[in-house]
Amino acid sequence: MASKDPLLQPFKLKHLTLRNRVVSTSHEPAYSEDGMPKARYRLYHEEKAKGGIALTMFGGSSLVSRDSPPAFGNLYLWDDAIVPWFRVLAEGVHRHGAAIMCQITHLGRRTSNYTGDWLPVLAPSPLREPAHRAFPKVIEHSEMRRIVGEYAAAARRCREGGLDGIEIEAYGHLIDAFWSPRTNRRQDEYGGSLENRMRFGLEVVSAIREAVGDEFIVGIRMVFDEDIEGGLRPEETLTIANRTVETGNLDFVNVIKGHIDTDEGLSHVIPIMGTPSAPHLEFVKSIRAALGVPVFHAARINDVATARHAVAGGYVDMVGMTRAHMADPHIVTKIVRGEEARIRPCVGMGYCIDRIYEGGEALCIHNPATGREETLPHVIDKSETPGKRVVVVGGGPAGLEAARVCAERGHKVLLFEAFDQPGGQVLLAAKVKRRREILGITEWIHEELKRLNVDLRLGTLAEEEDVISESPDVVIIATGGIPNTSFLNQGQDLVIDSWDILAGRAAVAGEVLLFDDNGQHAGMACAEFIAETGARLEYVTPERTLAPEVGGMNYPAYFKVFDQHDVTVSLNRRLTGVRRDGNRLVATLFNEYSKRSLERSVDQVVVEHGTLPLVEIYESLKPLSRNLGELDQDALIAGKPQNVNNNPQGRFGLFRIGDALASRNIHTALYDALRLCTTL
Repeated sequence: MASKDPLLQPFKLKHLTLRNRVVSTSHEPAYSEDGMPKARYRLYHEEKAKGGIALTMFGGSSLVSRDSPPAFGNLYLWDDAIVPWFRVLAEGVHRHGAAIMCQITHLGRRTSNYTGDWLPVLAPSPLREPAHRAFPKVIEHSEMRRIVGEYAAAARRCREGGLDGIEIEAYGHLIDAFWSPRTNRRQDEYGGSLENRMRFGLEVVSAIREAVGDEFIVGIRMVFDEDIEGGLRPEETLTIANRTVETGNLDFVNVIKGHIDTDEGLSHVIPIMGTPSAPHLEFVKSIRAALGVPVFHAARINDVATARHAVAGGYVDMVGMTRAHMADPHIVTKIVRGEEARIRPCVGMGYCIDRIYEGGEALCIHNPATGREETLPHVIDKSETPGKRVVVVGGGPAGLEAARVCAERGHKVLLFEAFDQPGGQVLLAAKVKRRREILGITEWIHEELKRLNVDLRLGTLAEEEDVISESPDVVIIATGGIPNTSFLNQGQDLVIDSWDILAGRAAVAGEVLLFDDNGQHAGMACAEFIAETGARLEYVTPERTLAPEVGGMNYPAYFKVFDQHDVTVSLNRRLTGVRRDGNRLVATLFNEYSKRSLERSVDQVVVEHGTLPLVEIYESLKPLSRNLGELDQDALIAGKPQNVNNNPQGRFGLFRIGDALASRNIHTALYDALRLCTTL
């Protein structure tokens, strides 16, 4: 019987029948090698095809020209060598019933002058882009002609590679830099009037269509409102879009709202946690009504109900669930099976994109298999050996994931957690109202543990005898850590830690100094919490910038709070000690550069210096274990079972994961658990 679910209805895009209405829109996870989409890239997109998606789009900002140097692992469309890789990628995705398309672009000024072939970046006018800080060369007519030809050649390579189509990128890059009066100050036939500003883009699209023919799908992802003073507005962009559609050269339009030339702007184009779901849908619906081609859109549509509403309500023809598919590439399959409740949620944390803009590859904060499909499974297989008795101590992210994976493997699992609810430090992070969605990480695993009949003993502080009495084959220690204040020369007993504040164990005093040399979300979130109480706050760090481990998608929200509450920021200063002076505390701060110390008199000193592992139960169990707690790192990395047996009298294998090893982040804790336990 055919499904009546709006999301599961087929859609005809020109000659191509898409099996449902769900698309993963173009993005660049930086999985490329030498500018080519090799095995890692292919397996990432194949997984989404296996998971039932209709269309997976890839190659966010794939480069048509050598003077568009890579900013974050971009693909090299200017190189013929990419065609064979496209063929393998397309074959892999098509084999599982999905369509595949590539985004093509010239980055214009949105890259660096100091990478690639070190050619000057180009733009219609010599206006610096704040985010990438490049001063561009004014593009000349000969360069325009060359680049138009390079767009056409790149599109032809996509067709020859067996792809189903392409998407031209036109927001924040070269094409729309011509369109926008904010970035186009030219006085020639490519500047001034809207007719002139449209010219370059129309030439590009026309050349592409001529190169690929009528049977290849060509779309555009374009901005319809830059949402900034002096920028493009819908009345102009609709004229541009309709003029381009009227030429017969466009088959779909992917709608963008906002500008991306600053991190603050980008954080609204790609919204993160604490912002409304699908904030641009009403705007997109108005654009769709004024266009004559199918409309795509993706912006924080991270749950099935919202996606279904977007399609059923006529807001879009194809709904983008891009980051949602990084969290769970099998969304559509779970919908078909009636298992929507089992979809791993995207919590909007932005870890994936933050890593890209900090020079890393995209990773999901709570699905460590994403991008690691070659070595880690998204669907856990049963163990080929008889089930074991596994005891997990600790119910934070690491312990919960270890219990889930072991149970999926067919083992009998018991989990001890000292607190009356699972979650560990995630519970503290969620105390900041804007970040409550982070609870979705551990709540999802908790629900899976219930389904898998894991024995959860909450409110139980496990001791050595509790573990031994269960006759375990394997013991996994995921006890996490405790706040570390040991770095202070004096006054450890006078300071409180970020956990005290977030957990409500200590009330915020009037004048607060927060010292953070962890540089991750923990310190910034605590600062936000303190600032919103109305306390007078000075944020102190020894770093040269605020929270270097917090990326460009997340820091704008923190900076907004800092400015709203007049938080004082002091860089390059390390807290060395605290002493009491009457009813006040005196904090000593040292500047390593000037070798100068100074003092601050405050009501309260809060520190965020990561955690120290809780290892008491691990140390007591170590002599009783077969491996004496030793981990075979080579086996772990290779995805092979742990077979260390250096204590033949030992009763069980013993392993530590997550912050019970060292102070790290959520993704690392889950990664530890997944790659250890998939081999048990």
